[in-house]
Amino acid sequence: MYDTASQEVRPVELREPGRVSMYVCGPTVYGDPHVGHGRFTVTWDVIRRYLEWSGLEVRYVSNITDIDDKIIARANEEGVGTDDVVKRYERVWWDTMGRLGVSAPNEEPHATRWIAEMVDLIAGLVDSGAAYVGGDGVYFASATVADYGLLAHQPLDSLRAGARVAVGEEAGKRSPTDFVLWKFAKAGEPSWPSPWGAGRPGWHTECVVMSLGLLGDGFDLHGGGSDLAFPHHENERAQAVAAGRVFARHWVHSGMVVTDGGEKMSKSLGNTLSLPELAARWDPRAFRLLVLGAHYRSPMTVSPTTLAASLEAVRGLDAFARRFAPAREVAPDAGALEAFRAAMDDDLDTPRAVAGVHGLVREANRGGPAADALAAAAIELLEVALGLPLARPDQVPAEVAALVDERAAARAARDWARSDALRDELSAMGWVVEDAADGAKLHRRDDA
Repeated sequence: MYDTASQEVRPVELREPGRVSMYVCGPTVYGDPHVGHGRFTVTWDVIRRYLEWSGLEVRYVSNITDIDDKIIARANEEGVGTDDVVKRYERVWWDTMGRLGVSAPNEEPHATRWIAEMVDLIAGLVDSGAAYVGGDGVYFASATVADYGLLAHQPLDSLRAGARVAVGEEAGKRSPTDFVLWKFAKAGEPSWPSPWGAGRPGWHTECVVMSLGLLGDGFDLHGGGSDLAFPHHENERAQAVAAGRVFARHWVHSGMVVTDGGEKMSKSLGNTLSLPELAARWDPRAFRLLVLGAHYRSPMTVSPTTLAASLEAVRGLDAFARRFAPAREVAPDAGALEAFRAAMDDDLDTPRAVAGVHGLVREANRGGPAADALAAAAIELLEVALGLPLARPDQVPAEVAALVDERAAARAARDWARSDALRDELSAMGWVVEDAADGAKLHRRDDA
């Protein structure tokens, strides 16, 4: 995979053979997730599923930021406690991710449960001279890390030149590239005790403590959206380096979501799309297939046009899975599995992998002695390796089966009017009949 630090595609060399440790920055729970959140969580869910399908043991950690300026602002705006905001939007997060088929992480650490460990880390950084007490908090001195700016691919002097001068908040910084580790509390804000005064941790400190605490030094993969590479991930890395810890071995970042016109979607631009709304209006599998259709490092366009095309593709795959339902019991074609693995192992090339699966679908639909094995491979790869569940044969109620039999008799008698009337009656009941050379196929209507 491509490594953001080295700027090259290189092998993911595991700390422990056969075991993968991965940490992904999770949500700050103060509002509904948007499609950008959906993209990186689906991307990492696919990485995890593929690794597990490949026979590796995966330990996946993704955090919840449950104390933050934005959470406090939302609580003040609504006149409720921060806990109320956190509980509400964390529930929205997991409900939405569940609809997208994202499996829960093995660990979901909450920042407020790791405060003591964060205070210990900050104290060590202060003692070593890597951090200092400013007017409104405790700050990390970026100049104490020789290669600060590694993930931004810019030297410290360049970053300083481009940084804004702090005013108001973070006015205690000595350098524009320094960042806050501990914020002193304002009146009425949630706070915890520390040697420097009551306050709360800075955002960049949370993930250092939780990732190393749960996965240990030198864990394998650290990831998130590309907007997190700098400053968030750089500032995590800097603290670990200054503390003498070995941090992530490989950095992976997914690309942005853009509009039809190519403009990046972001909350600051006001052009984001609510993920719960998308999951309610569209089959969530259409979004997952859309994510798979774009290389994880490339921009991805989400619009009614792209979602409609993806939904049409999902419906075609459903029809294929229904037709080849018995193939689920057949050994999948080994060559097809290897071709898929070759694409995925090449920097997670899901567009090539999915195109290969569509090729299997076409080959299987042509028939022949290998059709069932090819179909079995396509279904396994989509459902298990990529996490895209497909339709299965529906249990048909007796009254529906009776109408299907009656329609078959009408067609045999060439009573086309009666056949069409029965088709309409079945459609009104939520069922679709598809006539084929080898007999009629029945399945539930997609919107039923």
